[in-house]
Amino acid sequence: MLLIASLQRCVQLLLLPLHVLACLGFWGSFYKKVFPHVMAKVSPIYNHKVYKQKQELFSSLRKFAGPPGQLVLLEIGTGTGTNFQFCPAGCRLTCTDPNPNFRKFLLKSLSENQHLKLEHLVVASGEDLHQIPDGTMDMVVCTLVLCSVTNIKKVLMEVLRVLRPSGAFYFLEHVAADHSSWTYFWQKVCDPVWQYFGDGCSLSRETEKELEKTNFSELNLRRIHVTPYWIPSSPHIIGYAVK
Repeated sequence: MLLIASLQRCVQLLLLPLHVLACLGFWGSFYKKVFPHVMAKVSPIYNHKVYKQKQELFSSLRKFAGPPGQLVLLEIGTGTGTNFQFCPAGCRLTCTDPNPNFRKFLLKSLSENQHLKLEHLVVASGEDLHQIPDGTMDMVVCTLVLCSVTNIKKVLMEVLRVLRPSGAFYFLEHVAADHSSWTYFWQKVCDPVWQYFGDGCSLSRETEKELEKTNFSELNLRRIHVTPYWIPSSPHIIGYAVK
């Protein structure tokens, strides 16, 4: 732990100019505009790596459709819309993201996936979805979002609130590695720089534990590793939980 703390201090010293900009309020506003452009380049590469896993996960979406047969789906942290291709035809979408600069990328992705129907596009964080009425969603989807939210517990409480009874929460998230591993060591060392360039993203979130503590009636989860295996964001969890 002492070595981790020492290396973190070294990283923080290197990041001192960024820290000063962040304290003055310049870095956040600047990077909010840049980050969508970064994700527009990175997301397709990541999607290619996890294509089979996403395809398998999303293949079961239909079974959670409500009585009319149409799937009413909320995506938290939609970003550039990289999950649209995996959603079934006729799906009625509500998209949320706290960063309004993603809008043009999301709309471009939607134009390429005309099998979907966008009903609402809301600028909101996952911790506060008050624009979404209680019990109105068959499904909530969240991929690579819980790593960067301020409060995972609040997000999961909002998920439960907006889901109808027996609705489902689908997730794919990078998470903390085993604490005895070198991967976890490097996750802790790299966390300070990762949070600046990942728009608040943390490499060492214990998301699995938060899901287990949430009042879902069923939790289906497995661990996977995304290539390359040596990078600190390789450990992932994937699955779904039922209200």
